[in-house]
Amino acid sequence: MPIQQRILLVVGALFVFGFVTRNIRKAKILMADAIFWVVLSLVLVIIGIFPETIIYVSGRLGFMSPSNFVFLVVVALLLMKLFSASAQISILTHKVEELAQEIALRDAEAREDVQMSSTHTSDR
Repeated sequence: MPIQQRILLVVGALFVFGFVTRNIRKAKILMADAIFWVVLSLVLVIIGIFPETIIYVSGRLGFMSPSNFVFLVVVALLLMKLFSASAQISILTHKVEELAQEIALRDAEAREDVQMSSTHTSDR
């Protein structure tokens, strides 16, 4: 892996690490997500500093360039994370719909109770 790519990989990973750390401090990210991003950025830093393992693995798997292998692995990890986030969004959307329906039913019941009590009061 050329030195320019190694430097870019390390700088990019350190940037991601700093960005995630900043968002953790501001409580803008869940801890499980933060752990994923911190581990990913640390792995990328290690790959950038010690690329021998990636060079060996990419060669054994038939990649023409170790950077292609790194790119493929990062894209695969991000797609898995995207799928996980999409699944969480689907679950939360379903929960929001259920809660909205429950609130609507409670509001309707409360309006019926108010109408019933006002009818009983006017009968007296």
